[in-house]
Amino acid sequence: MPDDRIPQSSDAVPGQEPAAAPPLLDVRGIEITLGAQHILRGVDFTVRRGEVLAIIGASGSGKSTLLRCLNLLIRPDQGKIFWNGQEIGWKTSGAYRLKMSERELLPYRTKLGMVFQSFNLFPHMTALENVCEAPVQVQGRPAAEVRAEAQALLDKVRLSHRAGAYPHQMSGGEQQRVAIARALAMKPDALLFDEVTSALDPELKGEVLTVMRDLAAEGLTMISVSHEMGFVRGVADRVIFMHKGKVCEQGDPRVVLEHPQTPELQAFLSRVTD
Repeated sequence: MPDDRIPQSSDAVPGQEPAAAPPLLDVRGIEITLGAQHILRGVDFTVRRGEVLAIIGASGSGKSTLLRCLNLLIRPDQGKIFWNGQEIGWKTSGAYRLKMSERELLPYRTKLGMVFQSFNLFPHMTALENVCEAPVQVQGRPAAEVRAEAQALLDKVRLSHRAGAYPHQMSGGEQQRVAIARALAMKPDALLFDEVTSALDPELKGEVLTVMRDLAAEGLTMISVSHEMGFVRGVADRVIFMHKGKVCEQGDPRVVLEHPQTPELQAFLSRVTD
């Protein structure tokens, strides 16, 4: 696995401005085809550290596939993904380009965590145990240290009082907040959110969105597929609108959503309510 740190040049020229840091995530020309269906068609965008990017679009536009592609749960057929300037997913061996193994991708996926629509909590573990599991088992960190951090993370998502509860004893909103705490326990540099409120009743969505707003305010880099237009307008730094596997429009949400330039986005916004 390539080191995700960018080597610092020792050849700086006095009086010359240093080169700008690369984007945290740089996606270039991503293409995915499943059978006869062209899911993603030349998707390009970048995300800088601390940025909140929202991805919107109708069902079937390729949003969730794109998110899974970003942490290589789905491998793109064409295109490249760079993390801190280093290409991810492929390695060079002599004259050949080889796919990275799942083991080689693990450090990258640790830095780019993901929260799914379904909570995927271990049913036989308490909220606290669910949050502790991966840091101890995957990262090999001391259990006592992880437990203290996990308790603090449950407090961050407003669930310290539910540390001993099992998933079946919690509401959907509580389970999703535990899932967010579990992702944060790996100390990621960025988090992917795949329509994390879509399976929740309306009164429970606010709990999760409040936590996401808090994380954005703390400077966590976030990429969120969402139909929550109030969240997109109020929290996202940039929005991408996808249609039939392509990025049709992108920019400041206050501009893109108030002044859509394409018929596709105009039609989408006419169907979406906050």
